[in-house]
Amino acid sequence: MTAKAVPRGADYGTWPSPITSKLIATHSIRLGQIALSGKDVYWVEGRPTESGRNVIVRGGAGGSGQDVNPSPLDARTRVHEYGGGAMLVDRGRVYFSHFADQRLYRCRPGRQPAPVTPEGPWRYADAVADPDRDRLICILEDHSGQRPEPANAIAAIDLAEGDIRVIEQGNDFYSDPRLSPDGMRLAWLTWNHPDMPWDGTELWVAEVGAEGELNNRRLVAGGPGESVLQPEWSPQGQLYFISDRDGWWNLFRQVGSSGSAKALLPMQAEFAHPRWLFGQSTYAFESADCLVCSYTRDARWSLARLDTQQGTLETLDTPYSYIAEVRAAPGRVVLRASSATEPESIVELDMATGRCSVLKRSFQIPAEFEEYFSIPQHLTFPTDQGRTAYGLFYPPRNPRFQAPPEQLPPLIVVGHGGPTSASSCQLSLETQYWTSRGFSLFEVNYGGSTGYGRAYRERLKGGWGIVDVDDCVNAARYLIDQGKVDGDKTVIKGGSAGGYTALAALVFRNLFKLGVSYYGVCDLEHLLRFTHKFESHYLEGLIGPYPKRRDLYRERSPLHFADRLSVPVIFFQGSEDKVVPPDQAEQMVAALRDKGSPVEYLLFEGEQHGFLRSETIERSLRAEADFYNAHLIKSS
Repeated sequence: MTAKAVPRGADYGTWPSPITSKLIATHSIRLGQIALSGKDVYWVEGRPTESGRNVIVRGGAGGSGQDVNPSPLDARTRVHEYGGGAMLVDRGRVYFSHFADQRLYRCRPGRQPAPVTPEGPWRYADAVADPDRDRLICILEDHSGQRPEPANAIAAIDLAEGDIRVIEQGNDFYSDPRLSPDGMRLAWLTWNHPDMPWDGTELWVAEVGAEGELNNRRLVAGGPGESVLQPEWSPQGQLYFISDRDGWWNLFRQVGSSGSAKALLPMQAEFAHPRWLFGQSTYAFESADCLVCSYTRDARWSLARLDTQQGTLETLDTPYSYIAEVRAAPGRVVLRASSATEPESIVELDMATGRCSVLKRSFQIPAEFEEYFSIPQHLTFPTDQGRTAYGLFYPPRNPRFQAPPEQLPPLIVVGHGGPTSASSCQLSLETQYWTSRGFSLFEVNYGGSTGYGRAYRERLKGGWGIVDVDDCVNAARYLIDQGKVDGDKTVIKGGSAGGYTALAALVFRNLFKLGVSYYGVCDLEHLLRFTHKFESHYLEGLIGPYPKRRDLYRERSPLHFADRLSVPVIFFQGSEDKVVPPDQAEQMVAALRDKGSPVEYLLFEGEQHGFLRSETIERSLRAEADFYNAHLIKSS
């Protein structure tokens, strides 16, 4: 028996770790949409080593699989810019949107894909098959330039002729077209500016006529103040959906044809993710009476079986605490899931035995790595106005090193993106990159985050730049007061909306010693005027009506108060970012340089909103580590 090595003494933040930037950049993939077709399972892999290309894989047990779309074809849509729902599998044929030209392609595994739609300024997403009419029904986004912003609609694509026919239009946004099992009814979601899909959506149903047109349209659920998500038809043709009409995203079923609906099992839990992407699924029908669903409480997701006749919910025993995708077929369920120690994976669950089989992992973990993994603690802490907020705290962990007993670890506070989003209990190598080096890390689910009910989500209404900042500051103060971290070594970082929160905290508060912004927002007014359609009115709910409350946009923009910022900040930005364009970061960097503040700026050519390429991921991680070493560790 080999004796366990005695940990060596070393300061926090200086510990060597086998979890390296190169390992993260070159040995991991992103997992996305899942589709089932007969006995086959398909999923999408984002591969950093192939410049971030998205590849559809027809999978097999043990990680084997066959690529469907050959290089350079990239299965990714730009509808709403964030995309999602880029793949459809129907009767052995695979349809997908190619990123470069946004045309739809069709192929069978092992054969060369061919375009289905013509060249032009159109984008497609969230398609479903209409086999009786030999067509696809999907979301169409028209960028022909004949109007101030692109037009969104529901369209039918004739697979024999390639003709495209709009069958529903007139509102600003559409999603989730879903055809009933008999092909006679279509359900869909729609909403208008200034609402986002987590604010207010409407669920409509129409009859499909003899020529494929929609007749007798009827509103089923939703409206101002009710967010309806993921309509699905049961095998018997009953319509199900998720609604937060009672304060939480719970499951509902339409009753009769009157439009009334029944909550299946009211719970103070959320059965949905915020709809930033098309094609998300948190429940599916395994059989006529069995619905398999996922829900979250306290940043942990669970999987359950719901008997739709008896209304009983049975939690299924799985090792996973984060579930992002649920697809089902008789006798089995396929998930995209992870835990605090298991990487995100495509997992198949046998409903008869309860056995989980991993079809694909986002990365392979050497056995010795698990002892380096920091396990998060879900914390509740006091914040402004007598409220409480939440977050996941990761203490430092490295079995080879220990810090001097009188020393406390540096703290990295992370604000998630969105800002309508949340951090969940799942293994992230980037998080472990920091904790295994002796940093503590707190992912703050500030007011406005999802997973804690609608009232918590709406704390950010009119309060972006205040509520989120207060909660991040109070998260740090709570850990400092608890004696868990070093109050003189505090960092705040974030990406996108989280980058804005980080910069606002540095400008309008005086607590953090360093700041890190990944494609963060610096000028709210500029963002409102020049961002893409999906988010073009988002800030009206988060800040206030524009231009009536232009004063608020200026008062909360870090750019206009750059003179208040004196601590070192590093900015990371993609040159092709259409969501938060590079000039956001560049104006802030220029203002800080003019006043002589320590600032670094890294611009990555070809990257968009979120880094996809292995060389970018590796370089940005190393630059961030060097930044901490220079300004936080060595300087102390």
